[in-house]
Amino acid sequence: MDRKKLGNSDLEITPIGFGAWAIGGGDWQFAWGPQDDNDSIAAIHKALDLGINWIDTAAVYGLGHSEEVVARALKSTSHKPYLFTKCGLVWNEKREVLNDLKQIRREAEDSLRRLQVDTIDLYQVHWPKPDEQVEEAWGVMADLKKEGKVRWIGVSNFSVSQMERASKIAPITSNQPPYSMLNRDVEKEILPFCQKNNIGTISYAPMHSGLLTGAMTRERVANFPEDDFRRRAKNYQEPLLSRNLAVATFLGEVGRRHGVSAGVVAIAWVLHHSAVTGAIVGGRNAKQVEGVVAAATFRLPEDEFQEIQRYLAEHVA
Repeated sequence: MDRKKLGNSDLEITPIGFGAWAIGGGDWQFAWGPQDDNDSIAAIHKALDLGINWIDTAAVYGLGHSEEVVARALKSTSHKPYLFTKCGLVWNEKREVLNDLKQIRREAEDSLRRLQVDTIDLYQVHWPKPDEQVEEAWGVMADLKKEGKVRWIGVSNFSVSQMERASKIAPITSNQPPYSMLNRDVEKEILPFCQKNNIGTISYAPMHSGLLTGAMTRERVANFPEDDFRRRAKNYQEPLLSRNLAVATFLGEVGRRHGVSAGVVAIAWVLHHSAVTGAIVGGRNAKQVEGVVAAATFRLPEDEFQEIQRYLAEHVA
């Protein structure tokens, strides 16, 4: 499995990493519905056994639970993946999620405890909100790096102007934006800026939260549990839902030529962009991981990449 250097760091990461959002489980604001911890641990083990060498999580996923599950999984494997986590989303006693960049030091200590490690390989500001706290927050991030609590520091969901402001305080190793063929906003400014400034790009939601896996159906969407955030997501509502399922069907047709799924093609499309270092791919059980791990090695031939580009241009939402 190929590896690429992440920005200005010494981290050599595989093309896809294990995304630990869904394994946080239900009962919080941005949950994916109920999740069995044993399935989560099996999914992590399968990803590591198949060669994936990094896990991306966040304190807020499951309100701390995702990090705890990751730690449990790593206690029962000999693999030592890079651990990436995030800060800046906190919660109160009512389990309400809030944007707050003034508690980063406490958050870092809590994440270290939950992950049961002495150092976090990549620590990321989850969202640049409130905007007026960005500089102070990035200063704390730089201090944590100097103290050895984190090895490298990155951002997530930052605009170009916010990255420029942070860069005046300390170098940015990576940016984690959403990027898929259904969400291409970062192509115009953010990806070129990162590429020009040696900031690695870790794409999240390359299959757009399951829409492009090829396994999503209208019936499945209708039966999402109440605590699945996708019930309220615009791309899962009409008229976008029909268009998006049609895109997934088309990707499935492309994938069948190579014996891979629509989801693998969707991930390969993201990785085709030269600014993208790696893509975060979630898995809720070992079977799901097995279904998408081919994305770590499959590359779209240029003619088929252009075929997909033409299809997308002709089927604009």
